[in-house]
Amino acid sequence: MTTTAATTSTDSTGPMASTNSTGPTDSTGSPSAAADGGTAGAGAAPRTRRPRTRARRGLSPGRRLPAARFIGPAVVLALWAGGSAAGQLDPGAIPAPWTVLRTAARLWTDGTLPTDVGTSLRRAGYGFAIGLTAGVLLALASGLSRVGEALIDGTVQLNRAIPTLGLIPLFILWLGIGETFKVAIIAIVVYIPVYLNTHAALSGIDSRFVELAEVQGLSRLRFVRQVVVPGALPGFFVGLRLAVTGSWLGLVVLEQINATSGLGYMMFQAQNYGQSDVILVGLLVYGVFGLVSDSVVRLIERRVLSWRRTLSN
Repeated sequence: MTTTAATTSTDSTGPMASTNSTGPTDSTGSPSAAADGGTAGAGAAPRTRRPRTRARRGLSPGRRLPAARFIGPAVVLALWAGGSAAGQLDPGAIPAPWTVLRTAARLWTDGTLPTDVGTSLRRAGYGFAIGLTAGVLLALASGLSRVGEALIDGTVQLNRAIPTLGLIPLFILWLGIGETFKVAIIAIVVYIPVYLNTHAALSGIDSRFVELAEVQGLSRLRFVRQVVVPGALPGFFVGLRLAVTGSWLGLVVLEQINATSGLGYMMFQAQNYGQSDVILVGLLVYGVFGLVSDSVVRLIERRVLSWRRTLSN
């Protein structure tokens, strides 16, 4: 009897008994899911329930749409074409898009449009180059020196307050009615926004960067290259975009004053003969030039300032 009791006691505490009693069982006698998850492996951490997180609404504008800058003009063109096809627009005042395209093809074939486009691009290019150089140099001289600021900034602000196109009669008296006064007016239109935005960016550079450069013992040239230029580039590109647009706006007016070629001259002649389709050709060419040049500046800005993380990226 004693031997039998001992054997029974050993069987109830053996390996099989300990395995079957590792955790609670369900109604069928099998281990519960919680117990299985808790003893999945030796040393495994117990499974914890993750708290539910409420989905947050995105505040960023989202991904950039492909060719986003051309969607708006495409919609306007579609509305224009639809109104012309439906007879809602007067053909004498606003010709249909296909009529304007035929006129543009005719002007290009007979050589009128290429000559005028080349003349306008040359005038805008010369004036833009002069104005851009002057704006950058004046901004650097004014932004990096108190003496330069005292001599330059007030004069530029006074020039900004005077309507640039109001200087045309005076410049004609000074420079004549040739190409020189046209290029000079475009240069003035360009240098003002370049100077204002670059100077504002230079003035906004944190003074702690200047102190750090002095502690590091940077030379004047390295200070300009490593601190001033990166700090002023965002403002410079804003002024550059305004300058590109301003050069085309000024060119429209200048080419209608004592000019013998150019897009503005072509439009002025078309006004005298009531050719609204030719006028629209000139306006569309100006618009394409402005949109393409602004897109090029934005592309360069995105590449040069790729280190910035902004909403437009």
